Amino acid sequence: MAKEVKVLVACGSGVATSTIAQEAIKEIAKDAGVKIRLMKGTIAEVPMKQKDVDVVFTTANYRKSLEKPHLSVFGLVSGINKAGTAKKVEELLKKLAAE
Repeated sequence: MAKEVKVLVACGSGVATSTIAQEAIKEIAKDAGVKIRLMKGTIAEVPMKQKDVDVVFTTANYRKSLEKPHLSVFGLVSGINKAGTAKKVEELLKKLAAE
C-alpha cells in the first residue's frame, strides 16, 4: 500500500504562486494515483516546516540545503517547460509514495 506523501509548497509570500503550484501538484498527484497532504508556506518557513513533510516544492529559487527532497516548480506557474516540471513532480511523488 502506497503511503500518503506530505508536501510543502512554498513561495515568497506563501499566497500567490504557491496557490497556483499547489493546484497543479494536486492534479499531478491525482492523475498519478498518489495520495498527498498539502501544506503551504513562505520560503522563509521552509527550514522549519520541512521537518513535517516528505518533500518540498518551491516556486522561487531556493539554494540552501535541505534534509528533505526539494524541487523547484516554477515551471508549473510560468508555463515554461510545464510538462517537464510536471513529469519531475510525478516521478518524485511516486518514488516517495513507494518508500
